Amino acid sequence: MINPLRSEAEAFRFLIGAIVYFAAIAIAAVAGGRWAGLGVFIFLSAVVLAWWARARRAERPEQTVPRPSAPGERRILVVANETVGGRTLRDLIQQRSEGVRAEVLVVTPALNSPLRHWASDEDGARAAAQERLDRSLGRLRGLGVQARGAVGDGDPLQAMEDALRTFGADEIIISTHPEGRSHWLERGVVTKARERFAVPITHVVVDLEAEREEVRG
Repeated sequence: MINPLRSEAEAFRFLIGAIVYFAAIAIAAVAGGRWAGLGVFIFLSAVVLAWWARARRAERPEQTVPRPSAPGERRILVVANETVGGRTLRDLIQQRSEGVRAEVLVVTPALNSPLRHWASDEDGARAAAQERLDRSLGRLRGLGVQARGAVGDGDPLQAMEDALRTFGADEIIISTHPEGRSHWLERGVVTKARERFAVPITHVVVDLEAEREEVRG
């Protein structure tokens, strides 16, 4: 089932808005009677529907166009969070880097809880993302891949857009957990990225649990 709320922060805002919405109707009904409550309900419902329609019409930005690389060079933008250290992702990056002068930028979005996001408390999320990123970069360099990294915006689409402003990628690799365990897939991140960015996009599924099973085996 597709979740119409695109992020945890949006879900949190929806919850707060719903509380205010129903509280206003209840107060109007108690203070002015049933008809007053009905009037407030109709008015607020119309406002919410108009806002929702306008937001959805404006949500698709202009497509980002890539800058061409020089012959023999390849710029690869990798976007991954918890799966950033997965062997499947490392193998794909190594494969894409063979036979060319590859420049790899690994961006790890700093995912955060809605409450901490609203409180502007992102230090913990960024520190955890940086730690995962550092481990991944160390492993890539051990394979001979010259890669650099950055902690990006908590929204993976925004993190990609920010990176593409300064890094003209020839390809984007998006790494997620398998379907059913991936919030990014539930939110349609890969599909929306292909709509927004005029860059070839490869989606790689990293099953960290399966990799741990193989190690234990």
